[in-house]
Amino acid sequence: MRTYRRAPVEFVRGEGTRLWDADGREYLDFLAGISVCSVGHCHPEVVDAVREQAGRLMHVSNLFHTEPMAQLAARLAESSLGGRVFFANSGTEANECAIKVARKHAHGRGIAEPEIVSFAGDFHGRTYGALSATPGLAANEALGPMLPGFRSVPLNDAGALREAVGETTAAVLIEPIQGEAGVYPVTDEALLAAREACDEAGALLILDEIQTGMGRTGSLWAYQQTPVRPDLLTTAKALGGGLPIGACVATPEAGEVLGPGDHGSTFAGGPLAATAALTVLEIVDDPALLRRVRELGAALRESLLGLEEVREVRGRGLMLGVGLEEGIDAHALGADLLGDGLVVNVPEPGTLRLLPPLTVEAEECERAVAALHAALVAATRAAPA
Repeated sequence: MRTYRRAPVEFVRGEGTRLWDADGREYLDFLAGISVCSVGHCHPEVVDAVREQAGRLMHVSNLFHTEPMAQLAARLAESSLGGRVFFANSGTEANECAIKVARKHAHGRGIAEPEIVSFAGDFHGRTYGALSATPGLAANEALGPMLPGFRSVPLNDAGALREAVGETTAAVLIEPIQGEAGVYPVTDEALLAAREACDEAGALLILDEIQTGMGRTGSLWAYQQTPVRPDLLTTAKALGGGLPIGACVATPEAGEVLGPGDHGSTFAGGPLAATAALTVLEIVDDPALLRRVRELGAALRESLLGLEEVREVRGRGLMLGVGLEEGIDAHALGADLLGDGLVVNVPEPGTLRLLPPLTVEAEECERAVAALHAALVAATRAAPA
C-alpha cells in the first residue's frame, strides 16, 4: 500500500557505513535504516551468529524456553533496570506492553479510568495504544476514534507536566530525546518533574528508548546521562542489528505486574532475533565504543556548527538534528544529498537528521560534512534573491 514516499533508489548491498544501489553506485549512509543498523550494515559478527543459529533452530514459539531468549533477557535487565523483560517484534509493540503494564498497575491502585501523559511531539508507534500516545498522529481523525486515556503537554514544560499528573495518572510516557519530531532533547528539569510527579502519584515513568537506546547517545541507554531512572524502558530499532526485535524492560516491581494471559506474541524473542541482539549487545556495550560515540558526536557537531547555513545542532552522541537557516528547503536538500551519495533524513521542514552507524569513521564524518557543505552552497546559490 502507498503508505511511504520512497526515494527513487533501490539498495541491494550494504557493508559498514556504505550502501550500493542496483546500478552499483556507492552511498555513505548517515541514516542507518533509521538507527537500526547501528553496528553497520552486515556486521560480520552478527552475520555469522545469525547464519549459525538459522542452521540450528529458528522458531519454537513462546510456549517453550530457548537459550538465546533467556540470555538476552538477562543481559538487558542487568544492563538497565534489573527486572523482567517482555520481548516484542518492534518498538510500537514494546510500547504496547508498557502501556498494558501501566494500566494494569493503575487498576491495581483502584484507578478505573487511568491516564497516560506524553509530551507534544513524542512518537511512540502506530498501533492503537502507541498511536493514541503519539499526539501528532492521534490528531488524524480519519484513523479515529483513538483509545481514551491519553493526554499531552508541551515539550519541556515542567509545570504543565506536573499539573497533568494526578490521582488518575497511570504513567508518564516520553522519549528522552524526541527522534521523529526532529531530534529534540528533553531537559533535565522536565525529566525530574516527570520522575517526581510519578512518585507522588504512584504512577510509572516509562522512557521510550527505541531510537535513543543501544549506544546511540554515547551511553548504552540515554537515561544513564540524565538524573532519572525509569520504571519501564522500551527498546527496539538497533537492538537486532537489522532483524526485527523489541523489548520492554522493567524494574523488579514493575516486572511482576503482568501475569499469564495478559500479553503475548507468537514470534517475539525467537532464537534468531535474540541471537542477533545478543551479538549486537556484545559489540555496543563496550566502554571504548561508547566513549568514541561521544567523541565523534562532539566533533561532528562542531564541524556542522561551522557551516554558515546551519543554525543549530541538537541531540547527543551520534543522534543529531541539524537545524538549517531560514529559507533552506530541507526536503530538496535531502534529495540533493541522496543524489550526491549521502543518505540522510528530513524529519521536519528545516531539519536534517543524522544517525550514522556507531562504527562510523572520523574520515567518513568529514566526508559527510563536506558533502553537506557543498549541497548547502549549491542550494543557496540556486535560491531566488
